[in-house]
Amino acid sequence: MLNALTQQQVSIVSEVAGTTTDPVEKPMELLPLGPVLFIDTAGIDDEGVLGEKRVAKTKAVLDRTDLGVIVTNFESWGQYEKVLIHEFTSRQIPFVIIFNKSDLYTEILEITSLLKSNKTPYLLTSALSGAGISEFRQLLLNTAPPGFIDRPSIVADLVGPGEAAILVVPIDKEAPKGRLILPQVQTIRDLLDNDSFCMVVKERELREAFSRLNKPPKLVVTDSQAFLKVSADTPPDIPLTSFSILFARFQGDLNVMTEGAMAIDNLKTGDKVLIAEACSHHPIGEDIGTVKIPRWLTQFVGGKLEIDHIRGYDFPENIAEYKLIIHCGACMWNRRTMLSRILKARQANVPITNYGLTIAYSLGIFERALQPFPSALKIFRDKKLMNPV
Repeated sequence: MLNALTQQQVSIVSEVAGTTTDPVEKPMELLPLGPVLFIDTAGIDDEGVLGEKRVAKTKAVLDRTDLGVIVTNFESWGQYEKVLIHEFTSRQIPFVIIFNKSDLYTEILEITSLLKSNKTPYLLTSALSGAGISEFRQLLLNTAPPGFIDRPSIVADLVGPGEAAILVVPIDKEAPKGRLILPQVQTIRDLLDNDSFCMVVKERELREAFSRLNKPPKLVVTDSQAFLKVSADTPPDIPLTSFSILFARFQGDLNVMTEGAMAIDNLKTGDKVLIAEACSHHPIGEDIGTVKIPRWLTQFVGGKLEIDHIRGYDFPENIAEYKLIIHCGACMWNRRTMLSRILKARQANVPITNYGLTIAYSLGIFERALQPFPSALKIFRDKKLMNPV
């Protein structure tokens, strides 16, 4: 089905069960959704020790799935399909069912009547003949969550059409030469799409940028690593935040992560902290996740913390041992992946926050960084009144 949809030989096809071992990923442009990532997983009917590991890999993919596709046929429909339906339903993930190999059957069996009564989207296809492939595309579009097409703003709602934002962009040594990092690019595009003005400067050029404007900008957005200097150079009546904090709202839950950042007050020497990054990169010099944040936290706490680092989609099974989870902005992921991690943290009663919020809190400029976000700011002020330090 994936090969027929993408018109490429993405997945190895065989009559032998267990051919698909690790998840196979294929990005493509699926209009009008835009860029999507298809993930072909192993089945959940795999057996044996290796089979259990493959099933675990398949279930882990559900944490980052926005739309599920169960591919089956009339002969194999049974308990495994029902387990998948339960997994999708319990996670509130929309899904469709594809009955492939329909060229081998002359009649629709009772199962389709059951699906109709439950209003479950389904389709009969044949990857061999191509029957139903165009309809499959349309079914995906019809079933996709609204956020697929109508994505929320990163920053445009904070600026407004015809208004200006200044983006402070230090040149990141870890970004390939000639490129900006993804959150910066996405923020620029979001402003342009909203007919907002955008001025992009390095941190040492910010004061000069203010002097060249005949009207104050609606917002200043900075890389979190330059927070202190940018805060000092930005007039107090101009709202200020960071790219990372914008992405706490865009990719996750800013209110939950605001509460999570305030748990820094409770950290003590020897506590365990987990720092998680979505993507792998080769740390260079003063790396934000491995060097700067641990240093700022140590200075704030006044003692050494036990800090673990993870990268990619791997996530510890037992996170209850940690006093705080600090996550990157997750710009390379979809929002569901980040929300799944937030949910796991809340279920384990472990505070979770992100890089930008951690930096702002550790450096004492948290309240100012939350000025553009009234609900998050209220959470901060209310908790401070209840628990003054």
